[in-house]
Amino acid sequence: MTGSHTQQPGARGGARHWGHAQDQQRTDPYKRPQKLAEPTVCPQCGAVYHEGRWQWSRRPPDAAETLCQACLRSNDHYPAGVVTLSGELALQLKTELLNLARHQEQAEKAEHPMNRIIEVIEAPGEIVINTADIHLPRRIGEAIHRAHHGKLDMQFDENAYFVRVTWRPGK
Repeated sequence: MTGSHTQQPGARGGARHWGHAQDQQRTDPYKRPQKLAEPTVCPQCGAVYHEGRWQWSRRPPDAAETLCQACLRSNDHYPAGVVTLSGELALQLKTELLNLARHQEQAEKAEHPMNRIIEVIEAPGEIVINTADIHLPRRIGEAIHRAHHGKLDMQFDENAYFVRVTWRPGK
């Protein structure tokens, strides 16, 4: 049922709308299908796997070690999200835009260690921010759009765990 929206009867008699989220669950291919032994520590970033999720906490003395999915993605240079800031104004505002992006990363990463920036790449006429998750790019794009307006475009890949966010200054 990809791409379609159907209605199902709701529990209280009203129509219930079903869309992409119910069609098929899309998950990060870097996320392990089975739970890890607890506690486990990522030796690269120090995140601790506890109570079924990665979190920031003190390293337990008896912890197993394995790389978290964000570090694996980072090491592989395989982002789940890409934010592209293009145009001459983006290059002129580079420091401010990257500060906005880092602020969003800090806010998101404080609660969700897997949501982080992998790298920032400067290319002719654009700045590319690669992320380890699909939520941070939206936050970065919306923060930049709120601050500088312009044109914001978000594209979620229908068949993969990937999002592309593009911001261009307005005219």
